[in-house]
Amino acid sequence: MIKASVAIKLKKDVLDPQGKALKNTLINIGFDNIYQIRQGKVFDIEIDEIDSDSAREKIESICKNLLANLVIEDYEISIEKLSTEKS
Repeated sequence: MIKASVAIKLKKDVLDPQGKALKNTLINIGFDNIYQIRQGKVFDIEIDEIDSDSAREKIESICKNLLANLVIEDYEISIEKLSTEKS
């Protein structure tokens, strides 16, 4: 079993109105040292694969076909092999 964590973030050149609104709100409530905040999303996926490379290929396909809008978003995949031993 493989666990993947996929972080989806707006590309650096894409405006982030939600991040800007959050920054302004944080400044208004006293966090005046905030320079920038950008929104993103994280997906945790468990996939029934033994091989990390095969799992990564499938997760890449999932990202490109469904999770990320590649015009405005980038993604980063972290892979972790889960233990199959029972305690």
